[in-house]
Amino acid sequence: MALTPSNMLPLGTTAPGFNLINTINNSMVSLGESKGINGTMIMFICNHCPFVKHVNVELSKLAKDYISKGINCIAISSNDVDNYPEDAPDKMKENAKEQDFIFPYLHDETQDVAKDYDAACTPDFYVFDKELELVYRGQLDSSRPGNGIPVTGEDLRFAIDAMLNKQSQVSNQKPSIGCNIKWK
Repeated sequence: MALTPSNMLPLGTTAPGFNLINTINNSMVSLGESKGINGTMIMFICNHCPFVKHVNVELSKLAKDYISKGINCIAISSNDVDNYPEDAPDKMKENAKEQDFIFPYLHDETQDVAKDYDAACTPDFYVFDKELELVYRGQLDSSRPGNGIPVTGEDLRFAIDAMLNKQSQVSNQKPSIGCNIKWK
């Protein structure tokens, strides 16, 4: 279990577009068609990472809490499935069902999308405003497997609420920490 931090893409960066397969229903999903009317949260996750497993319940809850506020969530797995078969699309579909994900869970087979976002770890979180400009990148909260801190999503929730309420973002955004993306 390697501790890899986010690369912290510069704030204000425009979200790179994509067109990936949604493993839940085998449909193609583009950023333009899936963005929220008030903002979009993009997260790089996978099935096998203990850091992601630690927060899956909160990810599902967070999406359910914010979809009615015009915030769409999109999850992307970019891991090398040849060496990490637990992260293969059929397993992603099973995991999405088990976790009650209401958001698309996309497979980035070429890993190009992860590279475009400068994603480094799972989980890695990005919040974009309605114009698809980056307002937050970093951790869900300070909880990590085994550190005894409850999973609340407080950092990510604060960022989304600040964006919705047109308030200033925290200037000291903390990187997410997790397993490195499994590059080919």
